[in-house]
Amino acid sequence: MTNDSLTIKELTQAVGGGITPRMVRHYHELGLLPQPVRSPSNYRLYSQKDIIRLQRIVALKQQGFQLNHIRNILEMEPEADTNANFIAQLQQQYRAVMQQIAQLRQTASALEGLLGRDRHCQIMQAEVLAQLKLLEVETQAGLGGLAELWHGLDAEVHTHPEVFAESLQHILPDLSQRSEIEQHLISQLVLACGDVSLVSFMRVSKGAIAASRQALSSACEIVVDIPTIATAVDQTRLVHLGCKLTTLIDNTHITTAMEAEVEFWQHQHWRERLAKVSQDCIVVIGYAPSVLLEVCTLINQQKIQPSLVIGMPIGFSHAPAAKRQLMQQTIPFITIEGTMGGGLLAATALNALVESLIEKPNCHCYLQDFSAGRGYTNSKFKI
Repeated sequence: MTNDSLTIKELTQAVGGGITPRMVRHYHELGLLPQPVRSPSNYRLYSQKDIIRLQRIVALKQQGFQLNHIRNILEMEPEADTNANFIAQLQQQYRAVMQQIAQLRQTASALEGLLGRDRHCQIMQAEVLAQLKLLEVETQAGLGGLAELWHGLDAEVHTHPEVFAESLQHILPDLSQRSEIEQHLISQLVLACGDVSLVSFMRVSKGAIAASRQALSSACEIVVDIPTIATAVDQTRLVHLGCKLTTLIDNTHITTAMEAEVEFWQHQHWRERLAKVSQDCIVVIGYAPSVLLEVCTLINQQKIQPSLVIGMPIGFSHAPAAKRQLMQQTIPFITIEGTMGGGLLAATALNALVESLIEKPNCHCYLQDFSAGRGYTNSKFKI
């Protein structure tokens, strides 16, 4: 064995990232790693080149690429023609992945249709589950029987309003390790978009909940990126807490992510205005990725110091990048990793935090008692 040769154990130790010898052998079988040279004793021997390639595999895997996609990326040549072909190949793979997601989404919807039933529907649900086991669907009549089962299950929904809390109990993953407020936050976001998979992409930094409560209790400024979010936040509660609501791009004609992004890039005064937000404010971004990128830049330059950033812009390249930068900050944050987001989700996140401080009364008459003291301690949540 030469001095620059490594055993498979030494290779995994050099690369790190949870790589095991078994995984390395699997990568050999898939063609991700070339077959190594062998020692006279038939041990696999690896070089610095193998370390670099395995590090690239680990890095791409951590970014979410599947192994077959990683192989194609690593085999790509730098020539322009090859790049064009590679992009076309990636597009084809992306369409195949989206088709798989659509098929899985159909399966998930069917399961949600059975699991997401409140107690009023459970008698019919049990009957349907029992009949599904016995159902014969090889004939057209059998298929009709399946449709009849779903019709019977759906007929039950006309007898009462949906009890969302009970439905969520059956389909949400285990959130028992999270605080009650965080559980409520996640539940509200799922209800806002109807997609339970969002839970896997939620990122709530350590101390974010506590920081938000402290800021809101101190009547902090709330800064949103465009007017659409301002119309969706619970302004009644914010008034009661004494929080001022500020719209960064206060142009009522800006209503979409595309418009917000262009507006922010074209007019320098929006950047200047962002640099002047108050200390310990809460920044809520649901549309323009560039606004979140600028927030991260200003934080790094120590020009602003928000108590919390709710960063949920929409986009397919800048938005994921902006969220990654946000997650590297030391300030508290709440975000949804990847491309998912939007103004409704950003506003819903803020509203859930505000609700943790003050319950919504039957009317807004309590505002006249504001001078007697804020009522945000009357919360239904446990700290």
